[in-house]
Amino acid sequence: MNHSSGIKLRLRIRPRSVSASLRERILYRNIAALTVCAVTFFVSLIGLVHAADEAPVFKIEEGFVDAHGVLIYYKSFGAGPPLLILHGGPGASHDYLLPYLAPLARSNRLVFIDERGGGKSPKLENPADYTVENMVEDAEAVRQSLQLGKINLLGHSCGGVLAQAYALKYQTNLDHLVLCSTFHSTRAMNEVLRAIKARMSPALRKRIDKLEAAGLFGHGKDFEKNRYPADYMIAAWGEGYFPYIFQTRPDANYDPVGSGVMAWDVYREMWGSHGEFVIDGNLASVEYTDRLPSIKVPTLITVGDHDECDPSLAKEMHALIPDSKLVVIPQSGHATFVDQPRIISKPCRAFSRTENEGQGKDPRRGALRRGAN
Repeated sequence: MNHSSGIKLRLRIRPRSVSASLRERILYRNIAALTVCAVTFFVSLIGLVHAADEAPVFKIEEGFVDAHGVLIYYKSFGAGPPLLILHGGPGASHDYLLPYLAPLARSNRLVFIDERGGGKSPKLENPADYTVENMVEDAEAVRQSLQLGKINLLGHSCGGVLAQAYALKYQTNLDHLVLCSTFHSTRAMNEVLRAIKARMSPALRKRIDKLEAAGLFGHGKDFEKNRYPADYMIAAWGEGYFPYIFQTRPDANYDPVGSGVMAWDVYREMWGSHGEFVIDGNLASVEYTDRLPSIKVPTLITVGDHDECDPSLAKEMHALIPDSKLVVIPQSGHATFVDQPRIISKPCRAFSRTENEGQGKDPRRGALRRGAN
């Protein structure tokens, strides 16, 4: 009996032990699963907190657009409506606009380009292909290839000439137009340049006249012959232009000879070969006075009060473009973005912003009014 009972006892105990063990395993598994879920949840929350605290990072995209056989370098970063930026020169590159315009990336996708022949865009065999009209087509090819849709367009100095020409041909592709320190008439700009030269000291003007009379190209060592002589760069760009480039914050690294690092083939074809104080290259064809009234997109015009492109030019453009606003930047030269970065950035940022702020108004018009303040 005892043996039989023992067997029965074992038979009774074994099922209970298995059941208890199974329940324990199930319980432990559930606890482990809940623990994993809880840890994952809290880790996710911590990640969200850190993500909220992280500063935005604007990663740079760069490349080349094949614009009908001409490679155009571009650099893009930022978030928001696309803002295509055209540099001056002619023959410079986008580099001089950075980092000054970088804050606009907070509210715009910035797209800088190097115009044909300048910067990282390859040179052309035939300098006659450096024209405003061709550069307008390059800008349009960039817009199409990067699938930018409607764009805001900003042009500085000679880039402002290109921006006007683009607006006159491709106005339907624009939301806003920003013209910075530029001109609309070469005849009027040549008058401004003559006035700048006339205001120089007699000694400086005499030095410049002498260098120009001797011819500005083909002198010196072989490596010097295809650019201005250093003496002329110092006299014209240093002593002559400097008060019209900077006012409040002159760049301590500004070097008039260093400014000669540019695409001279582009410069000579478009500006001319006879000096800084006359435009007699193919930019001489720029006469938009009669055509500017046809520009209907909201247009912001900025100029320094001591600008090389005299404020009188900006005032005339403002009078000619119906939906335009003029902002004269105080204590500033041609490099308004260097002299007054906050003042120039605020209207450009507000003006190029396209989102509606819930006031039941056309957001472009609201931005236009804000840009005036």
